[in-house]
Amino acid sequence: MQADVAYPLPFYDRTLWKTAVDHAFYAAQQEAGNRNYQAYLAQLYTKTQWWINAYNTWSRLGELNDTERQLASLSAAKLAYIALQRGDRAAARTYVDQGLSWADSASLRAIQSRL
Repeated sequence: MQADVAYPLPFYDRTLWKTAVDHAFYAAQQEAGNRNYQAYLAQLYTKTQWWINAYNTWSRLGELNDTERQLASLSAAKLAYIALQRGDRAAARTYVDQGLSWADSASLRAIQSRL
């Protein structure tokens, strides 16, 4: 992917990453039943650190494979941390619980210990 080469850190606001995400979003919208498109979109959201979109897309996919569970758990951990930073313990707990249901991680356990 050209975006990987052009930018050392993937963020949606970088032109090539924005184009990749936007095209994946369009494809996923056009073929909502195509799991591969949905999973690819979730991967791009995760890679570009668009945590809420990643989390929501992973949540809609249903059964996840091992790699997908790890990525989904990462998105939940990031959102749990953000929620905890803003003082929203209920949201943080929701993200932690969902994240742990996908995959155990030290990050989620550390956040859980602060709730």
